Amino acid sequence: MLLLIKYTLLYGIVLMLVALGGMFSERSGVINLALEGIMSVGALAGVLTLCILPQGMAPGLIVLISIVVSAVAGLVYSLLLGFSAITLKADQTIGGTALNMMATALAVVIVKVFNGSASAKLNYSNNAFLIDIPVGDDKLTINVFLFIGLIILLLAFLFLYKTKWGLRLRSCGEHPQAADSVGINVYRWRYIGVMFSGLLGGIGGFAYVIPSVSTWNFEVGVTGFGFLALAVMIFGQWKPINIFGAAMFFAVFKSLANIADSTFLAGLGLSKNVYDMMPFIASMIILVLFSKNSRAPKAEGIPYDKGKR
Repeated sequence: MLLLIKYTLLYGIVLMLVALGGMFSERSGVINLALEGIMSVGALAGVLTLCILPQGMAPGLIVLISIVVSAVAGLVYSLLLGFSAITLKADQTIGGTALNMMATALAVVIVKVFNGSASAKLNYSNNAFLIDIPVGDDKLTINVFLFIGLIILLLAFLFLYKTKWGLRLRSCGEHPQAADSVGINVYRWRYIGVMFSGLLGGIGGFAYVIPSVSTWNFEVGVTGFGFLALAVMIFGQWKPINIFGAAMFFAVFKSLANIADSTFLAGLGLSKNVYDMMPFIASMIILVLFSKNSRAPKAEGIPYDKGKR
């Protein structure tokens, strides 16, 4: 049971962070299909930072610097989507797909140059991110991203529903013409929404790679987690608290692959690949059943042209 809780919290917080990022972007009116690529770039930047920082540095400082670098990298990469979708008014689906493809290729090239070999794998130390909590005679291992994620969840809720800035952001995704008519800069707020998505997506990518393993092969990117986060966002109805619940729901399915060999699931004789597919199968079933009731921001995916107001 502790093992299931451990992996559920690990994957749930990652999905929540990335889905919250997608929420901010789409609430502002920009569809962000580039979450997969943003996660890969954030993970790459954070891991490279860990490899470069001296081992004698204080663990807290290592954690802080690497998380900040991953967040900044994700933010910078998301600006490519913002420039394409907001400034150039290009198709947002195509732009996001192109950024996903470029991110994995970019990560592989950079890692191979860093290694000076044909290997796209990086080895790193993740001990500074892990915290052991005694539970009876056993212990539950969690990571710092759990606390960071819960704080971000609270801040996202307060920002979106309790501040004038959150109202401005939401208005740009619902009715940008009306927002512009009262002096709200739609272009600026859409950029802010995309930048929030890049920042959280970068942290989410780093949080996915770091706590569970000490070696990562960047040829696989983040193994579809960005797309799963999109399903979490839709199932969560673009609302922070709902997104948290949806993330934990999908994380349970994702966790099964990690505990299959050490629990009663081993007796079922199913391949580990079956459990790896479960969260994606669940996402398809849930989206088919509930997509008709989904209420996306009305103006998402529609480029705003001030001259046509």
